Amino acid sequence: MGRSRRTIPEELLLLALDPATGTTAQPQSLDLGLAGAQLVELALAGRIAPDGDRIAVVMPRPTGDPTLDSALELLRRRGSPVRAVHWIGGPRLGLRQIYLAHLERCGMVHAVAGQMCGVLPTTRYQATDTEISREIRARLDSAIRTGVPPDPRTAALAALAHAVGLGKHLYPGNEGRSSRSRLRDLIRHDPMGGLVAHAVMDVQNGVAVQPRRDRAPAPPGRATASSVPLQPRRTGAMARAAAH
Repeated sequence: MGRSRRTIPEELLLLALDPATGTTAQPQSLDLGLAGAQLVELALAGRIAPDGDRIAVVMPRPTGDPTLDSALELLRRRGSPVRAVHWIGGPRLGLRQIYLAHLERCGMVHAVAGQMCGVLPTTRYQATDTEISREIRARLDSAIRTGVPPDPRTAALAALAHAVGLGKHLYPGNEGRSSRSRLRDLIRHDPMGGLVAHAVMDVQNGVAVQPRRDRAPAPPGRATASSVPLQPRRTGAMARAAAH
C-alpha cells in the first residue's frame, strides 16, 4: 500500500481535528471509529473480508503500513473470524493518540505543546497542510450535495463519521440537519462500511453480547439498531451527537 494515498483512519482523524483548538471532536468514540476504519482499509486492500457479522483474514500479507499491519497480525493470530463488535470494542483503545503520532511522523500534523491552567501540560495538533483536510471534506460535501453515488472509500468514511458522532461537528446547527441525514444515508453505498459503522454504534450502546442473527426479534412496531440503518439508540454520547 503506497503512501501516496491516505488511509481511512488518517482521513477520519483529520476530519475530527478542529483547526481552531487543535483538539479532536468526539474523542471517546473516535477510538472506536478508528478501529473500524482499520477494518475497512484492510478490506479495501484485500486482506480481510466480512463473514456475516464477523471479519475473516483472507490474505495475511502485510500492506506496508505499520499501523494497519499491526491490526492485521492481531486478526491473523485469532485463527478464526472475529465478530466486528468484539474487535472494535476490544483492548485496543488509545488509537487516537497512536494515529496522531503517526500523522506527526508522516508530516501531516505538528504537535504544539502548551499548558492548561498554567500548570498541566497539554499537546495540540495542527494540520501542516489544510488543503488536505479541505479535500477530504469536499468529497463528503460533494456526495451529500449531488446525490451521486460515492466511491466505497468516501462512503465508508461518511458512515464512520456518522457513527462516531462527527455529523454535528461537520454540519452544525439546524441548517446542517439535512446534511447530517444525507451523511448517514451514504452508508448504503458500502456494505463493509455499514458493518463496521453498526458495530461502532453497538459497542457504544452496549449491544455486543449476541450476534445480530441471534438476537430476539423486536416487538412489532419497535425498531432496533440492526433493523434501521445507522439510527443509533438515543442514549448517552451518541444521543447528543445524532440528535438535531
